[in-house]
Amino acid sequence: MRRTTGDRRRALPAEGGAGRPKKGVRTATSASILGVAALVTLVLGVTLERGGDAIAGHIGLSGVLFGATVLAAATSLPELSTGLTSVRSGDYQLAISDIFGGNAFLPVLFLLATLLSGKAVLPHAHPTDIYLTAVACLLTLVYAAGLLFRPERRFAGMGVDSLVVLGLYVIGVAGLFEIAASG
Repeated sequence: MRRTTGDRRRALPAEGGAGRPKKGVRTATSASILGVAALVTLVLGVTLERGGDAIAGHIGLSGVLFGATVLAAATSLPELSTGLTSVRSGDYQLAISDIFGGNAFLPVLFLLATLLSGKAVLPHAHPTDIYLTAVACLLTLVYAAGLLFRPERRFAGMGVDSLVVLGLYVIGVAGLFEIAASG
């Protein structure tokens, strides 16, 4: 495909340089790759959960502690990968929307669990589940405040909001260990 300039009708090369048209990946191909990758992630997620249960039992760590720490970190690797790649390319919106979008979508899975099991899931929440929910809400609230107020001050290369989240997360995990030990 050739473009022309206004009056002169001189042919200009299409995007892509050196007279070559710009080539890209077709939408259908991208969607197919995404679908296959999502399916592989789903299958490997089940494998990760089963392996995590076995490891937690083997090392004597309760399922909730292992799930809330090691398993949570492992299942967050796609967001970490997407976030690092998008930040390196300067697409901060993709990093932010990926993380907050995931946080907004994941609670919808309670509905799916309820539909698949035929029983309401949330009434069966344990104290550790309620505690983790409160920690997650608190951490999200701190970052929401950071997005609204945009603090300029940095400590150790982090914004004030990130430093507060790091401290609250460490305290939150310590509290989770305490609750699990007492329950």
